[in-house]
Amino acid sequence: SFCPLSPVDENELRAMGYDKTPDIILEVPVAVEGHIIHWIESKASFGDDHSHRTYLNEQFWSYWNRFGPGLVIYWYGFIGELDCQRDRGILLKDCFPTDIVTLCHATQQDQLPQEPE
Repeated sequence: SFCPLSPVDENELRAMGYDKTPDIILEVPVAVEGHIIHWIESKASFGDDHSHRTYLNEQFWSYWNRFGPGLVIYWYGFIGELDCQRDRGILLKDCFPTDIVTLCHATQQDQLPQEPE
C-alpha cells in the first residue's frame, strides 16, 4: 500500500508552540540509507567545519533531542568528514535523497492473525 510523506512545516510547528524547529517534521518517519529520519533541515549553504559545528550546537542537537534523528541537506555541498554523526542520528546530504523508504504503520488487522473461516 502507498504511504505518502506526512510533513509538518516550521510555521505549523511554531503555531504549536515549538521555538527552535527544523524545516520539516515527518509525522511518519522515513528511512534514508538505512537510517530512520524524523526531521529535515535545509541549508542553502556549503557545510564547512565552522558553520556545521555552530549548527550542530545551536540547532541540530536540539532538534535531535526533541524530535529524534534527522537529515540535514547542504545544497552547496559539505566537507565529507563532517558526515560523522550518522550513528548518533544526524545525516548529511547535498541533495534530496532519492532512496527514501516510507515506514507506514500497519493497521491492527494487518498485525493480528486471522481466525479461520
